[in-house]
Amino acid sequence: MGATGPSKWGSLKPGFSECSTGKSQSPIDIPKGKVVLNKKLKPLTREYSYINATFVNNGFNIELRCGKNTNLLISDGKAYIFSQLHWHSPSEHRIDGVQYDAELHLVHIADDGCIAVIGILYHLGHPDPLIAKVQNKLYQLGIDMSGVKEGGQVALGTFNMHQLRKNARKYYRYSGSLTTPPCNQTVAWYILGKVRSISPEQVQALKAPLGWAYKNNSRPVQPLNGRLVELYEER
Repeated sequence: MGATGPSKWGSLKPGFSECSTGKSQSPIDIPKGKVVLNKKLKPLTREYSYINATFVNNGFNIELRCGKNTNLLISDGKAYIFSQLHWHSPSEHRIDGVQYDAELHLVHIADDGCIAVIGILYHLGHPDPLIAKVQNKLYQLGIDMSGVKEGGQVALGTFNMHQLRKNARKYYRYSGSLTTPPCNQTVAWYILGKVRSISPEQVQALKAPLGWAYKNNSRPVQPLNGRLVELYEER
């Protein structure tokens, strides 16, 4: 992405400096042989129901943004309110060097400003039921954005997040950052162990509204710098 690509983010604005100087940046390549099983970790509690949602084209990704809601993620007794979800293709996180075809980020924010993101990886295969529900709106956003201008929106109306409540029997947890500027290092990451499937047509639908420079909108993996990656596994 040339002069504004990931390697240049830290110098684009003063507030983006952590993108280049931070030591706890995301995404990472998760080394399965070095993760630590933490038996004290609890299941992720996701209290998801209906939201009033809008698709927003940020130029670099497609975001499903919601209005005021009471959808919660509860982790280690701390409550985070659901804020938005968005996709990257190919995946940002890798596992043992394997990069997947897409990745969904569910972003939650606590009252103190801390952020928790659930990452769901996808491989090519059968269509994903969640994306199938909104695929026509993605195409509509692509048509509306044929001039490729940021900020285009398509109202979804009532959106049921119930499919995303399924209990995670396995996840990886580590401390990291936002994967786009300003790259703030205030994020607790939860990468689910179960890989979902997505069809090639759905991947293209996620890419279609984006500018040519962002068709592949994943940040390169960042150094671990000694960080611990913990594993939760249902017993």
